[in-house]
Amino acid sequence: MNNFQYYNPVRIVFGEGQIKELANLVPDNARVLITYGGSSAKKTGTLDEVKTALQGKQREIFEFGGIEPNPEFNTLMKAVDMVHANNIDFLLAVGGGSVLDGTKFVALTATLDDDKDHEKAWEALKGYTRDIQNALPLGTVLTIPATGSEMNSGGVINHSERHAKLPFGNPLVFPQFSILDPAKTLTLPERQVMNGVGDAFVHVMEQYLTYPVNAKVQDSFSESLLKILIEEGRAVKANPNDMETRKNIMWTATMALNGLIGTGVPQDWTTHMIGHELTSLHGIDHARTLTIVLPGVMRELKDSKKDKLLQYAKNVWHITEGSDEDKIEQAIVNTENFFRELGLPVRLSDADLDASAIAPILSQLEEHNMVKLGEHRSNDLAVSERILRSAI
Repeated sequence: MNNFQYYNPVRIVFGEGQIKELANLVPDNARVLITYGGSSAKKTGTLDEVKTALQGKQREIFEFGGIEPNPEFNTLMKAVDMVHANNIDFLLAVGGGSVLDGTKFVALTATLDDDKDHEKAWEALKGYTRDIQNALPLGTVLTIPATGSEMNSGGVINHSERHAKLPFGNPLVFPQFSILDPAKTLTLPERQVMNGVGDAFVHVMEQYLTYPVNAKVQDSFSESLLKILIEEGRAVKANPNDMETRKNIMWTATMALNGLIGTGVPQDWTTHMIGHELTSLHGIDHARTLTIVLPGVMRELKDSKKDKLLQYAKNVWHITEGSDEDKIEQAIVNTENFFRELGLPVRLSDADLDASAIAPILSQLEEHNMVKLGEHRSNDLAVSERILRSAI
């Protein structure tokens, strides 16, 4: 196991009806900007529930809606302008991972300056968000389990005009708290629920499917999370109203990317970097880009990942018969079939794309300097091309 430091200051408030705890979690005299996405937060009553919980004391409440499923840089800069105009000193994100990611970015970039061109924010997104020294405090009310953003300090921002979807991170944007009410997930469309399961599954795989370093805790924890997602993904498909299933999915998605299983082990993230370009160029749901790309990553890199693929086959899928090659291929097929069970794509053709989509993706990877990917930093553009060709 590699040396590591692990730090996570996020207070988790888990369970039905816990939004009322906002009264105790948000500072009494805060000027609060509630951020959210589309109309669902209003239609489901979640936004009203949040505002009711915040009433009283000396808080002043402002709202900013319209954060996209892939949060747009220009939209977030409007939120930054609103922070400056109203002297906001606390952000409260209400929604899924995109709203949370976007709100973290606002928390960081609102401290840079108060001009209107926002060029410093763009430059920060391209390279130095981790060096920003100040950020607004924030909390979250999670409504869509998927990204783990409620318990980590990173995010991903889209800039459609520049065809860019870029990650960022800074420990200053760990949420002070996150409220996880699984009942809020009951109103989600099936597509979003299944996207969330797929997203969490690939998050685990990015940290697990590399090479062994004798990290028994991290490996066993990862394998358990994968098995829970398989079991509960199937269960929620069959019985979407089962609250116990919803609870387990929500907590598993959080644990998949709160940093714990990634400590002391090599990590990959090739699937995500290629997937980001698919979203940026074609607007495909983030989770669906991951399920398209992951099987190709597994097949193309099966030699360097052989030991962990065999471990995955045995401990997650209980595959013990056949040659090593057979076991690995069966594990990949099982993974694809599981994604298909959830209605998720596993080929570019499932998203109405063909080989002509590959060259623009490679150009974007090069533009964003994603040319040394993977746990060995050896996945260049030629490797990415082979991964994409295997996904046609």
